[in-house]
Amino acid sequence: MTHAVGIDVGGTFTDLAAIGDDGVVAARKVLSTPADQSEGVAAALDAHAAPRGAIARIAHGTTVVTNLLLERRGARVVLCATEGATDLLELRRQERAALYDLAVMHPTPLVSPADVVAVRERRDPEGVHVPLTDDEIVRVVGEVRSLAPQVVVISLLHAYADGAHERRLAQALAEALPGADVVCAHEVLPEIREYERTATAVAEGYARPAVATYLARLGQTVGARGHPAPSVMTSGGGMRSASEAARAAASLALSGPAGGVVGAAAVLRAAGFDRALTMDIGGTSADAGLILDGEPLVESGGDVAGVPIALPRVLVDTVSAGGGSIGWIDDGGALRVGPRSAGAVPGPAAFGRGGTQPTVTDANLVLGRIVAHRMSGGVKLDVAASRRAVAALSDRLGASTERTAQAMINIADAEMARALRRVSVDRGVDPRGCVLMAFGGAGPLHACALADLVGTSRILVPPHAGVLSALGLAMAPERRESATSVMERTERLDAARVRALADALAAQVDGAVRAWTARSRYEGQGYELDVPCAPGDDGAAIAARFTERHVARYGFVLDRAVEVVAMRHTASSHAEAVRFARHGAPTWNDRDLVDDGAPCSAVVAGEAVITLPDATLYLAPGWTARALNIGGWLMERAG
Repeated sequence: MTHAVGIDVGGTFTDLAAIGDDGVVAARKVLSTPADQSEGVAAALDAHAAPRGAIARIAHGTTVVTNLLLERRGARVVLCATEGATDLLELRRQERAALYDLAVMHPTPLVSPADVVAVRERRDPEGVHVPLTDDEIVRVVGEVRSLAPQVVVISLLHAYADGAHERRLAQALAEALPGADVVCAHEVLPEIREYERTATAVAEGYARPAVATYLARLGQTVGARGHPAPSVMTSGGGMRSASEAARAAASLALSGPAGGVVGAAAVLRAAGFDRALTMDIGGTSADAGLILDGEPLVESGGDVAGVPIALPRVLVDTVSAGGGSIGWIDDGGALRVGPRSAGAVPGPAAFGRGGTQPTVTDANLVLGRIVAHRMSGGVKLDVAASRRAVAALSDRLGASTERTAQAMINIADAEMARALRRVSVDRGVDPRGCVLMAFGGAGPLHACALADLVGTSRILVPPHAGVLSALGLAMAPERRESATSVMERTERLDAARVRALADALAAQVDGAVRAWTARSRYEGQGYELDVPCAPGDDGAAIAARFTERHVARYGFVLDRAVEVVAMRHTASSHAEAVRFARHGAPTWNDRDLVDDGAPCSAVVAGEAVITLPDATLYLAPGWTARALNIGGWLMERAG
């Protein structure tokens, strides 16, 4: 028997899910290794103990790019920009970092002004306005060489329409600086908006060397065990080979969280639902997502650690409210939770690895909501240490230990509920019409409180909730993307023009299942909506779909022409999905347990703690839980 394996690296735990040819799932959880994530991956594979040749495919979700952006420890980048447009990264857009806080500043750009080289050339929408001369190329190459970059990013005005100037300059730089990588912005994001295109290309260059090094090291580690090289999850929910991912680092910024939403969508469909809010609560953070019509919502753009990356991504809103989030008292004497986390090292006080500060995990232990003596991953829990940590905080507050623990949990729940509202209410989706899917090691612990806060009456805790992100990775198909700028009114797009655009995009990537989207807007709008399209459509069909989606999202229409800004294409290999369809839905070989290890009953009512194989479920008063045939639990508000 062979396995498809998914491995998700989180801030505290590294999770592995292996799906056999018969659809049976096996799971493992080990502590993460922040200094080198590949060591945690190796430990998870060793725990799985699959013989050589037994693993047919490894899919990996990583936080390497996110960590690089958060910690600002990427490559030294020099940016080549059109003369007169060298301050794009500082100017950004007009929005404030916080609308009513004039003291809050945007994060510092990844490239300092001193490392931006002006290039005398210019295109406008009609064509070349200032040509790029050979003498100018020589001058720019000399100035760039003097700055000793690791990576050179070239982002010239309107290169999305014609990248000839960027390609010429890139060729000269590659020849003059053989040790430096060269990134062309029109290849990373061939769409309008110079700021977003430049920022995305800079993020690509900033992260690419470290990603390439990490994936090469990971490939060696995995290969030494006789397993195939891993594929890597993209932010958009598809998979790329390690070699492709190394050249598309910016597309990995939300690699890990995307796997969780992909896995949640698969389980949601198996359970017979099509609309859900998702909440993945790990040791370091919590990720809120949205599933509509049985599929994760994929959007274009968004910030990651304050860096705009305008590439497709599964909608995820991340907050610093995980099990390892630390409780503390601010200068005003108020109790706060996060954003600092105990992580895997030293971890919560309960882990007995040197941690002494109170965390959300410690608070749950104090309240008796975690009753197991040992967590998955081989961590033995020390309840007395948790109580000491929370008691030290409660003494400063002048409150009881239990009240302080409950307050810590309430603060974390409020932060997560705000994230759930941002992914739903802000997009015109009523949370009351959604199932709440709670997963991750701490997701089922907080599910009832979160459902009460956002008004959801049903909660689905999936089987293997603690490793669902890894399961989603194992199930995700290979997927590749291509895109092109369009900038035409729909009334001017006949079926032949749409087909020509679609065919040109399809020719760039291979895949068995193809899908196209048109990024559309009312003329003059600043933002777009992605609407499905296909060869054979004309502009009128795209405009009708756009209007329908605009009404659903915003509740109104405008008496303006609709224009297509860009078209995107995805090509997927559904080899794994076909295999699952042939064997039916995956089965779950770990049975859920209640409290002392007794087999679960069909229905549990009232306050209860249900110990799952890789997580803990807390059933609050006023809720009932019913075990599902596919595994997992469906919880409903009583009455």
